[in-house]
Amino acid sequence: MNAISRLASVISLAALFPLSAVAADSKGTVEVLHWWTSGGEAAAVKVLKRQVEKDGFTWKDSSVAGGGGAAAMTVLKTRVVSGNPPAAAQIKGPDIQDWGALGLLTELDDVAKANQWDTLLSKKVADTMKYEDHYVAVPVNIHRVNWLWINPEVFKKAGIDKAPTTLEEFYAAGDKLKAAGFIALAHGGQPWQDSTVFEDVVLSVMGPEGFNKAFVELDEKTLTSAQMVKSFTELQKVATYMDPNRAGRDWNIAAADVINGKAGMQMMGDWAKSEWTAAGKVAGKDYQCVAFPGTDKAFTYNIDSLAMFKLKNAGDIAAQNDLAKVALSEDFQKIFSTNKGSIPVRTDMLNDMAKYNFDSCAQQAAKDFLADEKTGGLQPSMAHNMATNLAVQGAIFDTVTNFLNDPKADPAKAVNQLWSAIKSAKM
Repeated sequence: MNAISRLASVISLAALFPLSAVAADSKGTVEVLHWWTSGGEAAAVKVLKRQVEKDGFTWKDSSVAGGGGAAAMTVLKTRVVSGNPPAAAQIKGPDIQDWGALGLLTELDDVAKANQWDTLLSKKVADTMKYEDHYVAVPVNIHRVNWLWINPEVFKKAGIDKAPTTLEEFYAAGDKLKAAGFIALAHGGQPWQDSTVFEDVVLSVMGPEGFNKAFVELDEKTLTSAQMVKSFTELQKVATYMDPNRAGRDWNIAAADVINGKAGMQMMGDWAKSEWTAAGKVAGKDYQCVAFPGTDKAFTYNIDSLAMFKLKNAGDIAAQNDLAKVALSEDFQKIFSTNKGSIPVRTDMLNDMAKYNFDSCAQQAAKDFLADEKTGGLQPSMAHNMATNLAVQGAIFDTVTNFLNDPKADPAKAVNQLWSAIKSAKM
């Protein structure tokens, strides 16, 4: 039984409490539960807050630290069971469907129709935001997960003249970085970060089709295949280039090591770019962004979105609708993604990124998103709540982190453990 199903079994308790918004003034309050708490992310949230307040509504910020969102989801479940959900919560991917099935999300079709969401959004993005063909969430941006971030000055000092494009070149670069006294691969030893690295390696080894069969279809043959054993074998080698003091570190602390010249590379989604921007660094000059070696024809995506909960107070509903409208406005999409390191969800903007003065990394991401959507290279990130539910994701996280924390772990055994854990989580 997954986490949402367990919540459903006790959700009847919520009937003892009225569904209500936070106490609000006459103009209405919108409470937003999220985990955008790092420097660049916090700056991005302030943009949304300012616009909602400019429209005359009150913003109540309910931020919960933790880059993967697990802590925020725990808080959300507690709030919902007590009958006191926020107006909006950062919920993504398949979990939107699970929350919709509980009957707790409100329909945004009127806002969507008035603001032409069906025209503005690609079908893949739009479908992710709907439950039973009704909009119940608003997307705020698109992140590419399978990026490799490089400090070119560190590469130069280590005698590396170009970014790696294959796993073999990646290992060769790692060897040179270590020999020159640098951390080769900055990393934070947290389960979601471990699995971000894992899915990049799987995508490199197995390609988009194998990735989809493994993490979306949860296909037993694929999950127990020789290619999956190879993926764990490669993951084990990738780990030898990681900082040995990585345990428990937040992703932005690891990013700082690359920014400050202590490390050469980091495998992380493009929210990492927000840290480079906050440090005053320029894309293409002070840092490079390239697809993780072997994944240049694929794009693992993470769509940040706000799901909207049912409210009763008319003013708060108005504030909630304003939030949904603002989140897809052209101005906000530009400012938010610039701050957060992502790309807009609006297809009109994706088709003309130079017009909006997006940097080279964002322009490449937009180009690849549109191209990979046509070829099948566009794939939902398992590590970032887009490919499967939280129960299955948790099973993968546990297997991968246990594997990475044991240098002598057997890849073949890990594959069997992975399938066993996923099978149990699906029950």
